Amino acid sequence: MVSPRLLFFFLALLIFTGNTVAQPDDFVHRECLDKGSYASNSTYEANLNYLLSSLTSNSEIDYGFYNSSHGQNSDSVYAIGLCRGDVNTDTCRSCLHNATSLLPQRCPNQKEAIGWYDGCMLRYSNRSIFGIMETAPSSIILNPNNVSTTYVDQYNDDLWTLFKSLTSQAAAGGSLRKFAANKTTVAQSKPLYAFVQCTPDLSEQLCRDCLLGTLFQDFPRCCDGKEGVRVFKPSCSIRFEVFNFLSSTPDASMPSSPLAPPASPPPSSNNTTTTTTTGRKRNTSRKIIIIVVPTVVLMLVVISICIYIKSRKPRKKVESNFVDQIRSMESLQFDFGTIRVATDNFSEANKLGEGGFGAVYKGILSNGQVIAVKRLSTESRQGDLEFKNEVLLVAKLQHRNLVRLLGFCLEMESNERLLVYEFVQNASLDQFLFDPIRGADLDWETRYKIIGGIARGMLYLHEDSRLRIIHRDLKASNILLDGKMDPKISDFGTARMFLSDDQTRENASRVVGTPGYMAPEYRIHKQFSVKSDVFSFGVLVLEIVSGQGIHSFRNEENLEYLPSYAWRSWSEGTASNIVDSRMRSGSTIAIMRCIHIGLLCVQENAADRPTMAAVVVMLNNSSNTLPAPSRPAFFLHSNIESDMSPNQSLQASRNEVSVSNLDAR
Repeated sequence: MVSPRLLFFFLALLIFTGNTVAQPDDFVHRECLDKGSYASNSTYEANLNYLLSSLTSNSEIDYGFYNSSHGQNSDSVYAIGLCRGDVNTDTCRSCLHNATSLLPQRCPNQKEAIGWYDGCMLRYSNRSIFGIMETAPSSIILNPNNVSTTYVDQYNDDLWTLFKSLTSQAAAGGSLRKFAANKTTVAQSKPLYAFVQCTPDLSEQLCRDCLLGTLFQDFPRCCDGKEGVRVFKPSCSIRFEVFNFLSSTPDASMPSSPLAPPASPPPSSNNTTTTTTTGRKRNTSRKIIIIVVPTVVLMLVVISICIYIKSRKPRKKVESNFVDQIRSMESLQFDFGTIRVATDNFSEANKLGEGGFGAVYKGILSNGQVIAVKRLSTESRQGDLEFKNEVLLVAKLQHRNLVRLLGFCLEMESNERLLVYEFVQNASLDQFLFDPIRGADLDWETRYKIIGGIARGMLYLHEDSRLRIIHRDLKASNILLDGKMDPKISDFGTARMFLSDDQTRENASRVVGTPGYMAPEYRIHKQFSVKSDVFSFGVLVLEIVSGQGIHSFRNEENLEYLPSYAWRSWSEGTASNIVDSRMRSGSTIAIMRCIHIGLLCVQENAADRPTMAAVVVMLNNSSNTLPAPSRPAFFLHSNIESDMSPNQSLQASRNEVSVSNLDAR
């Protein structure tokens, strides 16, 4: 029987051999752009030939980047040559030498052309192309293998985290090198290798825009759950694979890092090509190629993986890289036995509620401190995501209007994941607001205090904390009320941290949250920002004023979405119709002002919505004149649950009532 070590040796030899093959005879992708043509033996052709022939003699090629021009006026030629950041000098020169010879042949007499090898890119034009961010034409090459649907969400999240880090590194590079590469471990303990690169003549912001634009726009359309993708654009490129295609993973901040030969792409056959067109005068702007790995190579890989899995120790269910991240937070870690004693072994008598991802229990520590413990299900992968999110984000947040995370417990062997919070004495807001008896106890003064507290908590998340946090699931059941009826925002399991202070919008790999509270740009296009949280806050304000849920108003025989009812009433001068009749007193001016603020927050256009800073000012300064609210987004939410009848949708909304201390969902 062949030993595992010997088999791995042959497999490594096979991969190494594949990575050192000569440069292919043709480009991975090329575009001959219809931007004008030149005559044979013309001055333009002479300038082009001179420029391309001098490409590899330029000293800057040691950094893998070249840009220069030659000629004057209409005969000027501009060229850029860029090698992938991990290829060595000799391979880089060879790649660009091949490109300079081949591209004019493939695009005869064309004044503008671009071609990509796996290891380098060459483009030239009769117009200046330096310092300009261009994303077309582009080429996308897909690995046909998909990640298991069980792990695709975690895989995508890990991939996004890696690319965000690489984007920051590459964009911060100097004028000769904007490249970053790294390896990480993702779902199912898969290794993931990736790089990002910009032409170094771009500014930091333009490089960031090119890379993030690729991640936000191209990836959701083509690449969700793929094991590998390559994207080529004139100004930037991206690649990731579950196999090592990199020769090294250099530090992107050091342009003098040694370069190594490029890896060849997996052999392909039976390629499937899809092309799309744009308004430009060329036939194609994007090419998507699906690579089919030969059966023999695939069998070797599968056999090797099987032997490796059989010979290694069983994998822990909670990834070791996450364990490394929380080692610095050991002061927050509780012993599992301590929590088990505090909750009387998670007894039913101490259970406060249960949701899709686990149950919440009341507990009392030995020092008498009362706690609330969320015990995440060991069966749910989403539980892993929620646990990581809350530990790594919420532990760093401190505000009187946020539920305070006291600590966590991570039991590796049994995969127990516990989140330990301060115990909030009263119930969640929905259990007060939508209850016939408790709701009557909510006078206007208390409701106004709750609105203001939520606004201050959200302002802290968006602008005042060390991190910029988008909650993504702000709703009545995630607002807890303490003994003084002060609100505390809870459940950060789906929250996201923005990459930088100047980042204003991000695309989600999937939509999470509660229908009806979601802004239209998030629900439809997966785009979320501080303004999508503002939308949720607006819905919440209207619920607090009306004492009714988002689906609870009736228009003749049909249920009507609360923002649409409020807008119609406001427009007709009958806004008092939505005010909770159980409130026996309260300032009519203040109530109407809150309805006005709520309608400003749920406007269809995200740009028209105020920031939470502006909302806090509106609430605290009644002398300020408010702008007129435009059409809210209720038209886009007319079918909030497309597969539910109105009555079913209403019932689903009412069934979302949370536990008294933490939303266990």
